[in-house]
Formats: sequence, C-alpha cells, structure tokens
Amino acid sequence: MSIAIDKSLQVKITNRQILKIALPVSVALIIPNINFITNNIFLGGLGERELGNAGTTGVYYLILMISGNGLSNALQVLISRHGGEGNITAINKVFAQGMRIALQFALAGMLITWFIAPLCLKPYIKPENFEMEIEFLRIRVLGLPFLYLFQCGNAFLISTLNSRFMMIGMIGEALINIFFDYTLIYGALSFPQLGFNGAAVASVIAEISGMLIVYTVIFKKGLKKKFNLFSDFSYHKTTSRSILKIAAPLVGQFSISLITWLVFFILLENYGERAKAISNAMRNVFGFVGIFIWAFASTTNIMISNLIGQGLQNKVINAINKIMLLSISSAVIMLAVLNIFPVQFLQLFNQSDAFIEEAIPVVRIVSLGMLIMSVAVIWLNAVTGTGKTKMNLLIEFIAIICYLIYIYIIMVRFKLSLTMAWTNEIIYWIVIFAVSFWFIKSGRWESKIPAV
Repeated sequence: MSIAIDKSLQVKITNRQILKIALPVSVALIIPNINFITNNIFLGGLGERELGNAGTTGVYYLILMISGNGLSNALQVLISRHGGEGNITAINKVFAQGMRIALQFALAGMLITWFIAPLCLKPYIKPENFEMEIEFLRIRVLGLPFLYLFQCGNAFLISTLNSRFMMIGMIGEALINIFFDYTLIYGALSFPQLGFNGAAVASVIAEISGMLIVYTVIFKKGLKKKFNLFSDFSYHKTTSRSILKIAAPLVGQFSISLITWLVFFILLENYGERAKAISNAMRNVFGFVGIFIWAFASTTNIMISNLIGQGLQNKVINAINKIMLLSISSAVIMLAVLNIFPVQFLQLFNQSDAFIEEAIPVVRIVSLGMLIMSVAVIWLNAVTGTGKTKMNLLIEFIAIICYLIYIYIIMVRFKLSLTMAWTNEIIYWIVIFAVSFWFIKSGRWESKIPAV
C-alpha cells in the first residue's frame, strides 16, 4: 500500500517555527488557568477553609488530568513522528486508538475516585474537611471522559501543526466555566446555590462543552477529511501497543509527580488553613506563570520527535537550545511582573492582609523554582520526544525520591516555615534538569530510536 506523503507536516528549526507552534499553545493554556484561578477566586469568596480545601481536591484531580496528559503526550510523539515522515495514513490510526484508550483511562479514574480514593485519603484529611472534599471529587470526575477526549483532540491539533485552532475550544470552555462558576457557587441569576460543589459542576459542564467544540473544529476546518479521521475505531493491536508503550511511562511519571504534590498538601494539614490557602494560591502561580514554559515544553516534544522522523537527529541539540532560550526569556518576563506586583496578584483571592504578608516570601521562592523549571522542562520534554519514555519515568523517580526526602526533613523532622517548605520545588527541578541534560548530551537516545 502506498503511503501519502505530506511535507507540510515537517518542522524546521527556526524561531519562527518554534513560535508558530508555541504561541497558540500558550494562548490555549491561558484559558484553563484562567478557569482555575476563577474557581479559586469564587471559592475564596466563600472563605479561607473553602480555598484551602480546593487545594487538596485540585491536586487530586490534577493527578487524573495529568494522567490524560501522559496519553496525549504519547499521541503527540507518535503523530509528530509520522508527520516528520509525511505519513498521513498512520496518523488516522494513532488518533482513533488514542480515543479508545482515553475512554478506558477515564473509566479507571472514575472507579478509583468513587471507591478507592476515599479509603486512601480519609486517614490524612481532617474529619471536618473530608466529606466536603470527597463529595466534590465524586462530582468532579464525571467530566473525566470528556476531558480526556478533549486532550486527545488538542494533541492531534498540536502535532499536525494546527495548534492555532486550539484556542477556539479553550476560549469556549473558559467562558462557559466562568459563567457556571459564578451562577452555581453563589446561586446567581436564579440558578441553584451549590456552594463548594458548584465549582465541580461548573467544571464538568465546561469539559463537556470544550470536547464538543474541539471536535466541531476538527470537522469544520476540513481536518477530518484531510486525515480521514473517525473512519475506523476497530481495535488495532500494534498501534495500541505503540501508544501504551510510550504513554505508560509518561502516565507513571506524571502521576508520581502529582501524587507527591498531594503528599505535600496533606502534610500542610498540620500547618493550618492559611498555609493550605497560600499554597493553593501558589498552584495558581505555577499554572499561570508557567503557561509559556509548558507551551515551549510541548513544542520541544513535538519538534524533537518530528526531526527524528525526518532523520535529522544531528539537529536535536540545536533545537533544544533555541527553545530553551525562548522559555527562559518568557519566564523572566512573567516572573518579573509577578514579583513587582505580588500584592495585587494575591488580592485576587479575597483574603486578609495577614494572608498576603505571609504569602509574599513564598512567591519569591516559587519564582526561583520556576526559573529553574523553565530550563528543566525543555530538556525533560526532549527526552519525551526521543520516545525513550522509560527514561522519563526513571528521571521522575530519581527526582521524587530527592523531593520526598527533602520535604520529610523540612516539614516533618524540623517543622520549618511554609516558605522553606516551598523550596522543595528548587530541589525537584534541579534534579530533573541534571539527569535530563546528562541523558540527552550522552547521545544514548540515538543508539536505538524506538520504532512507531
């Protein structure tokens, strides 16, 4: 059978090409972070307790969301590799199998949340907070199938160099989420007042809407016809195995990473409600300020895989360096604004002056951690782009061991301040960078490029 070749799917190592991929992804990433911040602003209006509890539930759901990201990253690797080869026929098969696997992942996540998570979390959450948080999560996971299919659609758009279309779905989802946050949390415009659970219902509605919008875009922009999408959903063993071979270590990597963050938030139970609330605000910093960083990380994954598909392994380091400089520059600009106006940012959460005063030193530490992160994630995603995702899992495992030892010493053994507790991010990203940099520079990934 002849293979359709499309050279328009092959990337070039130029700043223009990098920005062409990264900027639409950045804009698209702004939207869910606006959603996240909006949730916390509205919940902060209910009180410090609700804002703190949103931190624990948010990290738990982030674990599930990031597991979906592991699958979508695997789809990006495979679709980008086939794009580098110019093989349109294979892209259709990968996308269809990815959707099948996404629904299976979603069912597993829902069952774990309903039946296993309450048993695991109960010993570590204060009794007065437990029922509130578990009820929220049982509602929240109803959106998981739609979120995972939404992520698959976005992975397809990014990998086929159509990332500009992502913004349509993201903007639609954001507007819907903000509307239902306001109406359902506070009972505005004659809607039922659901309080804390209103944020969960609003997010589910937004995820359903986002999925419908992104697939409508794929149809309306002619991408279904170009790639012959949705024509065959039958099980393809070889393709599914290729996806899972890359996705499984990434899901493990992302899940372990976020589980440790959940451990961090559980340890914060002993620091009090304000510490939890401040730390939840810091998650917003990672989300919003990290928009461009994660966009460049995603671009690294796509470009490295695409270059390998073209047989241009000798251009990989050059591409990494170009993307890394842009990532650092974006981080410096965003963090400079944050550190010049920290009070104005923290005032968004409707908390006391004491909250703001205690949070500002934490902002400074988080900013330093994010500067290191802006370099580390580029090298880590370069590893992903090579397809050697077992190495990603090993890198994450090494970093997490260091992270857990560090927070045990800081938070349990010596019970140091919240500001010192957040220095864990500096340790984590230094380890990630060191091991990723060594692996790419060693050239070990070139010896046997995984077949896709």
